[in-house]
Amino acid sequence: MKTMRYITMSIAALALVLTSCSESFLDRLPDERIEIDNEEKVAQLLITCYPTGSYAWIGEISSDNIMDNNAPHYPASPKVEQVLTHYNLSPYDRVDDEMFRFEPAKSSTNQDTPGFLWETMYGAIASVNHALQAIDEISDNGRNMTPSLTASRAEALLIRAYCHFVLVNVFSQAYKTDELSRNDIGIPYMTEPEEKVIVEYNRGTVTDTYAKIQADLEEGLANISERNYKLPKWRFNVNAAHAFAARFYLYKRQWDKVIEHADFVLGTDPENILPRLMDYSKFDECTYGSDYAKVWQDPASYNNIMLIDTHSLMFRRGLGNRYAQNGSVVKDLFYHNSPMWNRWVVNPTAYVAGMTFWTGEDYGYCSSKVYEEFEYTDKIAGIGYVHTIKREFTCNELLLERAEAKIMKGDYSSALEDLINYERSNQQFSNEQLISWGANGGMAELSQSIIDSYYTQTSNPNCFGDWECLSKMDPSCVLPVEGVKYMNCLNDFRRFETNWDGLRFFDLKRWGMEYSHFIGASNEEIFLSWNDPRRAVEVPQDALAAGLEPSRPTSTSSSDESQRATIEPQSKFIYIK
Repeated sequence: MKTMRYITMSIAALALVLTSCSESFLDRLPDERIEIDNEEKVAQLLITCYPTGSYAWIGEISSDNIMDNNAPHYPASPKVEQVLTHYNLSPYDRVDDEMFRFEPAKSSTNQDTPGFLWETMYGAIASVNHALQAIDEISDNGRNMTPSLTASRAEALLIRAYCHFVLVNVFSQAYKTDELSRNDIGIPYMTEPEEKVIVEYNRGTVTDTYAKIQADLEEGLANISERNYKLPKWRFNVNAAHAFAARFYLYKRQWDKVIEHADFVLGTDPENILPRLMDYSKFDECTYGSDYAKVWQDPASYNNIMLIDTHSLMFRRGLGNRYAQNGSVVKDLFYHNSPMWNRWVVNPTAYVAGMTFWTGEDYGYCSSKVYEEFEYTDKIAGIGYVHTIKREFTCNELLLERAEAKIMKGDYSSALEDLINYERSNQQFSNEQLISWGANGGMAELSQSIIDSYYTQTSNPNCFGDWECLSKMDPSCVLPVEGVKYMNCLNDFRRFETNWDGLRFFDLKRWGMEYSHFIGASNEEIFLSWNDPRRAVEVPQDALAAGLEPSRPTSTSSSDESQRATIEPQSKFIYIK
């Protein structure tokens, strides 16, 4: 006799957080049982399986995109008084002090913290695993699969792969090669519904984790369809599945597969790419942050491949607090001259699209990309939930992923086509804006000559202090010397494109780029070398207390300085073997 699958929704959302809760905790949960006994209910269940936690703030504050406003710095704007010392500002949350110092986040498990991300990701995985078990039971272990169940299974596998992908890239070291990454700690990969509270989990290695992600990804990708979707942009639609695959293989350094999956979404004809990219003319009628946000987060935009509704306070954290975008960080991002906007001190795209919401020279800037939506549960009391729509996969970012893969393959002419199209998208303004910004040659198209001149400068006073951004990096991440100038351009574009998305931290990790955080009035420097164990965010304290292995061992063979390759002066980078 077949046993019907029941989901206790309250438990499914809390399972697998790897804490040391007592059994009595479960007794206090409401018993809301839903019988998952047909394909329609499975499809409906999967709507709730997408994670509500966001890695964006964790990624931003752990990267070089955020600075300490209390450290000595000059304002980014040359139009304000250039004062080196500023107010003694407080963080939005004390846990931000810990994250900016690359310390374990002990003070809070609220939104935008490692604890919240860990819990919501594993909660989503728990729900997915229940859905997969229900599919097995309804289909008699796959013997009676319908097209709807096949599509649901594919979606569930993609969600599971995606959640583990985020977790491993936050809480572990970046993938290098299968051989090297066997020395780095992975994350628990959950494939079965968990009905116990206290369970011992093995983190395995990064190599193990990536292999399991790839297995789920490829099986899901083979069968994904949109037959069960009413709002496909909010779920793993077909294009989103391929965009996820492109990102996964980019991090795994399988360049041909990156190009294959990016081509599926973008096409292969450079002349037809632009309509798929961000159209900045849509911002022309915007006034308020909410107006700009609607354009950024528009599900009708072809550029937006997949959107995720997250419970994040990102916009609040970035406004008027100690840790923000200001000073040299903003100059690196958009407050500088460039051959593409040679009459302006600010990137016109940032200005047009509301990336320069200014809160004063002592506070810095925030982007309308992460402007929040508020869901009232009681309008009179003024209480409810904050939602931040995360643009998880976009065509603009996918185009830069493809360009990177081509650079790493040495296909520079094709990579340049993608980079030119990306910059064309950034200048896709309304006629009125084009007249304003483009007057008297104020804007120019990216070209080979700009690559050869601007992106080869070793000291650029208008932008990064040192264009050789990849000169000190993980020796397993390698590039022929001819590709350095293209990679400098790509690094510039990716940092701008993924600003406030959290992906900059992943780029710094996977490239092994070295950077520092400067803290307080004393300007204390915390430097992260390419092999620093702190590049892996520590898992939540509850998980450690329950016996889970920490992310930061005292020593690992893969992080030994002796691994750094000997680099010849004429060939700064070496091909991966």
